[in-house]
Amino acid sequence: MGKAALMIAAVAAAGVLLSAGGAPAAPPSRSDDAQMSELSAQRRVRPRTRIRIYAPYAYPGPNAVRQCNAWIEPEWRASGTVIVPRMRCWWVPG
Repeated sequence: MGKAALMIAAVAAAGVLLSAGGAPAAPPSRSDDAQMSELSAQRRVRPRTRIRIYAPYAYPGPNAVRQCNAWIEPEWRASGTVIVPRMRCWWVPG
């Protein structure tokens, strides 16, 4: 799994955790409209988080060639050792 995929997964998990800690439940004597306006007012106050994602490399060019290195390696899991394929690729400017 690449760094970008891990970053996206972490941001998604943080969003779920932050949204789960919402406002406490309103007393049962309030109407639904009053409860909705109270929740929407609280949402407006919460600042937005901005995340910038930068590409780790520049454009390789129109004649670039992709080179890959592939191998197999043991991976230790709860069920036992498993041999899994691995591959690492990169672009070489042409």
